[in-house]
Amino acid sequence: MAKGKEANANDSRFFTTQKKGEMHELRMELHATEKQVKVDAVKKVIASMTVGKDVSMLFTDVLNCVQTGNIELKKLVYLYLINYAKTQPELTLLAVNTFVKDSNDANPLIRALAVRTMGCIRVDRITEYLCEPLSRALRDEDPYVRKTAAVCVAKLYDIAPDLVAERGFLETLHDLISDSNPSVVANAVAALSEIAEASGKDVMKISAAVLQKLLAALNECTEWGQVFILDSLAKYTPADGREAEGIIERVTPRLQHANSAVVMSAVKVILSYMELMGSSNSDAIRALTRKLAPPLVTLLNSEPEIQYVALRNINLIVQKRPHILENEIKVFFCKYNDPIYVKMEKLEIIIKLVSEKNIDQVLLELKEYATEVDVDFVRKSVSAIGRCAVKLERAAERCIGVLLELIQTKVNYVVQESVIVIKDIFRRYPNRYESIIATLCDNLDTLDEPLAKASMIWIIGEYAERIDNADELLDTFLETFEEEDPAVQLQLLTATVKCFLKNPEDTQDMVQRVLDLATEESDNPDLRDRGFIYWRLLSTDPEAAKMVVLGDKPVIEDDTFRLDPTLLNILIGQIATLSSVYHKPPEAFVVRRGAGITGGLDDDEDDDDDEDYEGEGDGDLLDIGGMAISDGGGGMYEPKAPMNKVVGPEKSNGIEVHAGFRQLNGTIRLEMELNNIASPADIQALAIQLNKNAFGLSPASQQIVCNPPIKPGSSGKNTIEMVVTPSMLAPSPSGQPASPQIQVAIKNMQTGTVFYFAVNFNLEALFSPEGTMERSSFIESWKGIDDRNELYGTVSDLPPSSVDIDSVINKFKANNVFFIARRPVPNAEGQEVVYFSMRTVTNMEFLAELTFKQGVNACKICLKTENAAYGPLAKQALESLLRN
Repeated sequence: MAKGKEANANDSRFFTTQKKGEMHELRMELHATEKQVKVDAVKKVIASMTVGKDVSMLFTDVLNCVQTGNIELKKLVYLYLINYAKTQPELTLLAVNTFVKDSNDANPLIRALAVRTMGCIRVDRITEYLCEPLSRALRDEDPYVRKTAAVCVAKLYDIAPDLVAERGFLETLHDLISDSNPSVVANAVAALSEIAEASGKDVMKISAAVLQKLLAALNECTEWGQVFILDSLAKYTPADGREAEGIIERVTPRLQHANSAVVMSAVKVILSYMELMGSSNSDAIRALTRKLAPPLVTLLNSEPEIQYVALRNINLIVQKRPHILENEIKVFFCKYNDPIYVKMEKLEIIIKLVSEKNIDQVLLELKEYATEVDVDFVRKSVSAIGRCAVKLERAAERCIGVLLELIQTKVNYVVQESVIVIKDIFRRYPNRYESIIATLCDNLDTLDEPLAKASMIWIIGEYAERIDNADELLDTFLETFEEEDPAVQLQLLTATVKCFLKNPEDTQDMVQRVLDLATEESDNPDLRDRGFIYWRLLSTDPEAAKMVVLGDKPVIEDDTFRLDPTLLNILIGQIATLSSVYHKPPEAFVVRRGAGITGGLDDDEDDDDDEDYEGEGDGDLLDIGGMAISDGGGGMYEPKAPMNKVVGPEKSNGIEVHAGFRQLNGTIRLEMELNNIASPADIQALAIQLNKNAFGLSPASQQIVCNPPIKPGSSGKNTIEMVVTPSMLAPSPSGQPASPQIQVAIKNMQTGTVFYFAVNFNLEALFSPEGTMERSSFIESWKGIDDRNELYGTVSDLPPSSVDIDSVINKFKANNVFFIARRPVPNAEGQEVVYFSMRTVTNMEFLAELTFKQGVNACKICLKTENAAYGPLAKQALESLLRN
């Protein structure tokens, strides 16, 4: 025994760099007659394989070593076979006889090893040989073999679901739930759950009898077995409140478990069932609330990583049931040695739990945090004080007092964050705390960040009548107007107009200067548009300008519990999974591959709890390998230009214009309908010019000939071809979405009249006919795009043709939105997901995932792109295509 331990302790020597000619030496050692030499040789092969060396040329030599009674050597050989079976499927078949023979071995460890290895080898031709040994293993007298076989059924279902159904393996798994061994029950539950997720069908079918067996096994199986059982209980819907209460009573002891995964799964079951108990059981719910607090608090004594996961879950729990931890706020106070990600999450929970009873204690703590050295943590702490003020009206004054004390420290980033949150407090409680404005104005010099500047400028503009030198303060910002961030420029423009409306005599020159800067010097379309609106308001109706600019604004709301209730309920049902960490539903970030797909990459995983070897492989995160590829059926669609009235006769000397963009036969066109309402002459020839725009569009020819001429009282149509010109591109300001607006100037050559209008560009007109993608390229691109560049939306009240997937595919194809794949959504009957790709003629790529549900006239859209500024326009294009 001692000798064996010593040998295992020195296995690291197999990872040392080998000399030249090692493959030949390994081949010789693999054929050695001495058992230990052979074992060491296979270990060296495995070590080389582990560090990434290609040792596939030794396949037949390693395979010959499988004929042995030595369990250690057999395990090593089986591990090698799992790794290289995909690249050497023909040679792997040579080992089938050994697998079948080993599945009848007298040693249960060898029987289990053979079945597990056959399940891990993802080669179609092996599966036909697996069924017989697997069928025997599921009824084996040894529980270790049975529990291994249960997991193997799930692996087989992944490769050949029809085979599993034909051979009755699902029914056998159901029988194993009644097994006398709790580990077998747990693995049977795990396998059925995995199959249910892959197939989208309820294969678990928990009846009253099955429920009692699961609850009985819960007390005796291993910790991970308990997690599987608890997760399946969380998906079960009790018949009534009494049954829910009975299950909760059996589950409650799991809250004391040492494994945090078991605790969180038990919390998930209890929270899910508490909804079913109803308000009539208020005493029982209160008792459960008291029981849930201690285990959640205990999780905060774990390692930082576990703390973080627990805190993300607690964040959801306190939004659903804040009373559970209302008296435990102290445990969320930050420790000096907490990692920053734990501190940030604790602050979020403190804000959710703060109340009038504990606000003084919390403010002392937050004030202490604001003197820390970590800048991000300090900023978050100062922001938290402001959020407490917004949340608790009675405590707002105390919060402002703390913020003023922090401003007196003169620490740059503390002052800036304080100004930002005080602006929110002013918006929440107008005309109550304006006495502190003087203190804020004393600290103008320290402001150098855009958000802080914008907040301070808003305060000056909003309360200009209370600040004696408001115009002078704004003037200091105007000196650097052109260099400022767009958010600061927009606030400066608005604040200056407010100041002018409140004190016109002293600020006329200043407002003129800022309007000139905004409308003539700026390239930012948002700033220009706002400047023109203010200019027109001020020049035509100053009283209307006062009503618009100085009118009462709605107070901001407390957003502490900002998750949508429907989403919150979904996430509560996903506690202890990745969803509860991301705070996103599962379908938002991962899609499972459908069962029965051996194409594409897959992930060989083993759920066994003993010391086993696992196969290696990459996962297809999108699982597009499992989708049907089809061009769809149905008729042809021709894209139409969305025509809108862009100018009336009163502004264009009697001509009314409707305009819109579309792409036809690879050419982008501006289509115009011209109505000659009261022009002094026939419309015969026009000249067109476009301003710089976000798409780089300009007319291929500036001349528009109307043939025949359009007489007064009649109308005509014209099409202007567009080309993309880099010099016409107006880049979007950093962090701002691209403007869809294209400004157009038209000159009537007969009358000399020039008129202007703006027409919105629909991005589908820019999609290239060359935008198709390979499936593998789509997967790679999807994985490579940051989740922050995802956009979500739901399009409701769709016409019937827009919820028929084949019709949508055809309609999209006509608009150069190309179909990639489609698949059913697991565990969601009637739901189907379809993937599309688009590429503009300017080489911007957009990837889309559309989710449809049978019988529902709506569609969910998820869009990903590296071109974040154009993402909203691409999403809008898809929504428009679906609605039309």
